[in-house]
Amino acid sequence: MKLFKLSLLIIISLILTVPPLWPQDMNGGRGLVYVRSAWTLKPGYLTMYNHTRFFGKVGIASSTPTKARTATTYWDVQGGMSFNYGINKHIEAALSPILYQDNHKKDPGYNLPDDLFLSLKLGSYGAQGSTLSYGTMLNFRFPTGKEHNIIFEPYSAGTVEWGFTGLLTYARDPLYPEDALNVHLNLGYQNHNDVGMKFTKHKKDTTEVLSMSQQLLYGVGARIPTAQFDFSMELTGNFFIQKPPKTAFSIENYVYLTPAIVYKAYRWLSLEVSGDFLLTSTKNDETDYSVQSKIPEMPNYPGWRVSLGARLTLLPTTAYRVSEKDILMRKAQSRRELFEQIIKEQRETESAEEELERIKNERRKAERELDRLRRILEGEGTKEKKQESDDNSPQNP
Repeated sequence: MKLFKLSLLIIISLILTVPPLWPQDMNGGRGLVYVRSAWTLKPGYLTMYNHTRFFGKVGIASSTPTKARTATTYWDVQGGMSFNYGINKHIEAALSPILYQDNHKKDPGYNLPDDLFLSLKLGSYGAQGSTLSYGTMLNFRFPTGKEHNIIFEPYSAGTVEWGFTGLLTYARDPLYPEDALNVHLNLGYQNHNDVGMKFTKHKKDTTEVLSMSQQLLYGVGARIPTAQFDFSMELTGNFFIQKPPKTAFSIENYVYLTPAIVYKAYRWLSLEVSGDFLLTSTKNDETDYSVQSKIPEMPNYPGWRVSLGARLTLLPTTAYRVSEKDILMRKAQSRRELFEQIIKEQRETESAEEELERIKNERRKAERELDRLRRILEGEGTKEKKQESDDNSPQNP
């Protein structure tokens, strides 16, 4: 029975490899569904994160008086994976290809593959034993897909895009941060590098980007872990500093609320289900459709999404053979190392305080010696003046 359960979970995780990720916000490392933590993977650890997401809605295919109005279901499916590797204590690298993306064209109707993402995280910084950790991350997007500027997806220009993200994490228990409440905050910048890009519907209808499209990306979320399940809630959104041209899709600002549940099947495998709910209005459509073809009666951003994910530890292989006893021993060792560091810092502080007190005592002693010397000098000066007065008196011609 145990072997059957293990086989079933592995099959599910492999199935999830084939369809999707949120291009800008996908998180293959530590943290929540979209919001990243400031923690990096342990050195030598390699993880694989498979993520699939879909959205569907019934729309009206034709609204002209001469044609019949027919109901059509529109789908947006995207799938991919992320490989994250801990280089050392403070550096983590990630390679995240999108394997499949609906592009809503007639032929062939999808990108296979879509774009490729690279990121480098510098994190796990903070005082020893502190509840706060911080870091930063560099992000790059390479246009390996055929179609870009896809409806229902964040704006993409089909260029080499870049950005960076600030990371801040709070853990209630700094000894075992992922075993207690943890809160994560992200604030990022993205440059679409799209000056000179053209949007065309026909050869005669062309719109060129004249100003660099730029935006801020933000997210905040919290996770409450239990022995078998993790429960999380996060808020993610964007704000365009410089909007893309009006002929592009998805040029409005958005805010999504994402509740999620993670099932920790094994120490090296976890399964994730989440839902994204759009909090901003879908009625404010700013796109100019004189160049783009519009899907009838459909907003640029999906009002909801369902996501499934699986996270698998590939390296080190010892992760598959670690027992509960080993985990407790490692936790005890980490606690011991932390206590030793705290004791060392306390001793250094006490030593510094003792040295400071010694310097203060020496200073007070020196001040007393100077005061004594001053009184002696003042006393001798008084005697000399008295002697001179006696010598000059009439009684001593």
